[in-house]
Amino acid sequence: MIPTPTTRSLDITKVYEPYEDSFLFLDLLEQEKEYLTNRYPLPSSYGAPVVLEVGTGSGIIATFINAHILPGSITLATDINVHACRAFAATVAENSLACQGGRGMDVVRASLASAIRPHAVDLLVFNPPYVPEEVVPRMPAVDDDADDGWLDLALVGGKDGMEVTWLLLDALDDVLSRERGCAMILFCKRNNPEQVAKTMEERGWKVALVGERKAGWEVLSIWRFSRN
Repeated sequence: MIPTPTTRSLDITKVYEPYEDSFLFLDLLEQEKEYLTNRYPLPSSYGAPVVLEVGTGSGIIATFINAHILPGSITLATDINVHACRAFAATVAENSLACQGGRGMDVVRASLASAIRPHAVDLLVFNPPYVPEEVVPRMPAVDDDADDGWLDLALVGGKDGMEVTWLLLDALDDVLSRERGCAMILFCKRNNPEQVAKTMEERGWKVALVGERKAGWEVLSIWRFSRN
């Protein structure tokens, strides 16, 4: 079993603490390691694969990929939460021995993949805010230390829990590399992932269920989207 990155420096009042959804992602990435290393071999005429974790939170998933799944990759992360960006840097530092001192890893404060050059991402991973609510929460002020809204942003996905996720799904064609782009995205049952998969297939995407797990009263699943 591959070791889980440590997150001892995490401020759980402002950054989402790794939980069942995070650990499902790690387990399924380990399960998919052969598929991913075959899809993104090194050395390669394409160069090092570019990995992007959207909404990185603690940085545990991006660190795990860089250390254990695709070592040698260029591993980037984004988060709208400035505290999460700091947490990513701290997690990389804590696990620096496993991820080659953090070489080739970086984070930028941004919404989804808006800061990334088009068609630059080979592997995208996203553990989104998936809890259904009427509206997506407002973004707190960066300097408002008393505001716990950062955690709400990490959890609440608006109508059907899908408003944020659909923003990314609708942009996948522009984000992923044309030659070998692939996305792994987490859903809960209330997101109606089977209907999402059907819609994406109608748009020409190849969609596969990577795995699912019951977590308390919720059923979580991760799906893979690619053009080839």
